[in-house]
Amino acid sequence: MTHKKDATKSSTSPSEPTNTQDINANKIITKSLTIDKADFPIVGIGASAGGLAAFEAFFSGMPANQDPEMAFILVQHLAPDHKSILTQLIQHYTRMVVSEVEDGMEIQVNHTYIIPPNCDMAILNGKLQLLTPSLPHGQRSPIDFFFRSLALDQHERAIGIILSGTGSDGTLGSKAIKAEGGVLFAQELTSAEFDGMPFSIINTGLVDYILPPQKMAAQLINYVKQAFIHPFKTIKELPSNENDLNKIFILLRQQIGHDFSLYKSNTILRRVERRMLVLKIDSIDSYVKYLQSNSDEIDYLFKELLIGVTNFFRDPYAFETLEKKIIPALFTKNTLDKTIRIWTPACSTGEEAYSIAILIQEYMDLHEQNYKIQIFATDIDRNAITVARFGIYPTAIALDVSPKRIERFFSLEPNNTDFRIKKNIRDMIIFSEHSIIKDPPFSRMDLISCRNLLIYLSNKLQNKIIPLFHYSLVPGGILFLGSAETIGNYTDNFKTLDAKARFYETTISLNKSASKTLSLDFTPSTLTLDLQHSKIIDKKALSLRTSLREITEKVLLEDIVPTSVLINAQGDILYLHGRSGMFLEPAPGESGINNIHKMAREGLKNSLSINLRKAIKTASIVYCSNVQVKLNNHFISVDYTIRPVSLASTQADLGSIYLITFEEKPIPEPSEPSEPSKVQSTKNKDFEIAELKKELDMKEDFIQIFYEEMESANEKLKSSNEEMQSINEELQ
Repeated sequence: MTHKKDATKSSTSPSEPTNTQDINANKIITKSLTIDKADFPIVGIGASAGGLAAFEAFFSGMPANQDPEMAFILVQHLAPDHKSILTQLIQHYTRMVVSEVEDGMEIQVNHTYIIPPNCDMAILNGKLQLLTPSLPHGQRSPIDFFFRSLALDQHERAIGIILSGTGSDGTLGSKAIKAEGGVLFAQELTSAEFDGMPFSIINTGLVDYILPPQKMAAQLINYVKQAFIHPFKTIKELPSNENDLNKIFILLRQQIGHDFSLYKSNTILRRVERRMLVLKIDSIDSYVKYLQSNSDEIDYLFKELLIGVTNFFRDPYAFETLEKKIIPALFTKNTLDKTIRIWTPACSTGEEAYSIAILIQEYMDLHEQNYKIQIFATDIDRNAITVARFGIYPTAIALDVSPKRIERFFSLEPNNTDFRIKKNIRDMIIFSEHSIIKDPPFSRMDLISCRNLLIYLSNKLQNKIIPLFHYSLVPGGILFLGSAETIGNYTDNFKTLDAKARFYETTISLNKSASKTLSLDFTPSTLTLDLQHSKIIDKKALSLRTSLREITEKVLLEDIVPTSVLINAQGDILYLHGRSGMFLEPAPGESGINNIHKMAREGLKNSLSINLRKAIKTASIVYCSNVQVKLNNHFISVDYTIRPVSLASTQADLGSIYLITFEEKPIPEPSEPSEPSKVQSTKNKDFEIAELKKELDMKEDFIQIFYEEMESANEKLKSSNEEMQSINEELQ
């Protein structure tokens, strides 16, 4: 009750002497905590269903005798046609002045502001702006809308808190806050009346503090004190900065497999500093030790370093230029029989790749064209790639995607809080995990869209990646960069198409006299690995050839035959013994083909296919006689045997192998001519009929085998088509 009584006093007129004295006294108590009014943090708090109880618990946890030295802005899902009494309710639980926002209201420290009903709200230069919602109630995302503007306006002074609520409103905006160096709080799930919103933001892995609302205030005040009021010595001021950062890079590379040493140091420092603040670690040396003993923190730091702001059709002018100038040129340059290939490195959760796919589909529909499109979207963040593959996004994307495009290219999920990209757009894109720094680049690209990656990389790394892009693009290909990025010193190798939108076209060939020559060099570790792998393969192949020879010779000693072939279940020839020219010949037009199905002579091919399949199925010896094999301009009669070969345990990696032995039947001596008789004529006809019947049976067997193999191949093809969406182009 005392707390409520104090709160009531604080809400009276400033002219009352008692209240003024109380406030002045409190100012003296907290004088040491006072900071420059131009630099106070601004806390955005989002809630929906169950939010009132969470608000009450949060403000009840505020110190009764201390100003927090920050401002609070509450954004709740409110009924559009009912007056809100949230302002009066919150005033009972805080000593701060609580006001409903008016358009253009300037934010003041130690004040709390409540969004009015039926409004979207943004912040610009420290002032709150009210806007008429463009979407119907139920499809709006007021928390995302405000959080995104808060991040852009306040940067590292932006703090986001997500409390009880259904759906996922606030998730996209929270990512924006983290990308600008802010900090995130989320309500602990068991304390939330509705955990949809907290769960959605926690699931991103970006939340710094997960607490019940009543414990958030103390943690928040402590964080602000360390970060803004009495900050400890920053990393940049420490003499051992470079060595300590190198240790962090080593730990990241060992666990994650990616090297951040060539990223801009300021970017890394800001993210590391933010983690140290959250963990209350006041020296980088201590943070390195913490990383060594906590592998989860390495994963979290990796996520922090990868945070980037992305959304559909980001930078309207650039995408308008892409739609009206660049995409039409792509189709003009290419014919219908050619695939248009596009690469979006650092694609994050896929919004940019899908935006490009949507524009391309719109162009093809408008001009009634049906080109084959391949968009390769890559990133080093496995979790982001997984999100992109699913193609499911919060309804807040309606802030960036027009209603017409939402209706045409997205479907509403059953939960009514998410949109799913439609299949025709999804099928254009192959998402894969890929490092632009250490992995081989994609090639023959018509367009590369790499936006807002280069700004995080050092000049040394940029000077490696720009030539890599030139190599990846076809002559006349287009490079699409972010609004703060350029091609640097490589102006002789790219022609500027639109400086504002950052579109560049490759020159037809490299200018050898250019001051900056383009050179491609992959990381030494990659080259070394390839060379080592090559040596291993050579040794293994040599060892394999030796063992195969021993196997063949051993079997031959048991059953001596003139000509033998050792094959695997697929018919690949592993070893040849004797003169095989009478039975096998090189496949015409193809070099290096060593498969018995392709090399078998006419008359032998179908018979071998049928009987090898029988040997595989029955795991027993199959014998075939009197096979008519065409040799030059005549036929010879051949007997052959297919025999499964048992292997030692040390040779199990060879799989199932089979030995085929061939033997030509001798030509019978010609007998004395005699008068033909009816009996002899009948025998000859019976023999011809038997031979024809035998050949017919063999062809029927072959057709049956072919049909079964076709069915199996169709099943595999169907499965492969489904998996193809996530296959890296390197496998092609």
